[in-house]
Amino acid sequence: MDFSRPTYTLEEATRKLEGYCAYQERCHKEVVQKLRDMRMIPDAIDHIVVHLIDHNFLNEERFSMSYARGKFNIKKWGRNRITQELKRRDISQYNIKKAVAQLNTAAYLETLDTLAKKRLDGIKETNSQKRRKKLADYLLYRGWESHLVYDKITELIK
Repeated sequence: MDFSRPTYTLEEATRKLEGYCAYQERCHKEVVQKLRDMRMIPDAIDHIVVHLIDHNFLNEERFSMSYARGKFNIKKWGRNRITQELKRRDISQYNIKKAVAQLNTAAYLETLDTLAKKRLDGIKETNSQKRRKKLADYLLYRGWESHLVYDKITELIK
């Protein structure tokens, strides 16, 4: 038996997870994993998760909205990448749609334009076909929709 890691009572674990959720928005999957790492039994995990939801420490809709805003504003991710990452966190389809829909279309297209121009300035390739491919790969990796990416490339590279 491993005695080096602490054990927690139900009350201690609940308080610890309240702090964990208050510090930043968390999804259910992160909270359950944290409780498993604390070696809590399944009944205790269920009890604590219900408590966190009831006391509004844990809210999947709020998490998904915050996550989408943050990844778009800070990392400049497109809708596809945000959707993919939320799915990885087992967020419901309803909440994913709602989170992605909140992104302002004008700001979204403006960000794509800025990002594409900045990246294009950094591509040293002289062959226009290779420049197109490098720019497309970059923008698609970041989760921008392909039709927007190809329209932007056509606009920027003659």
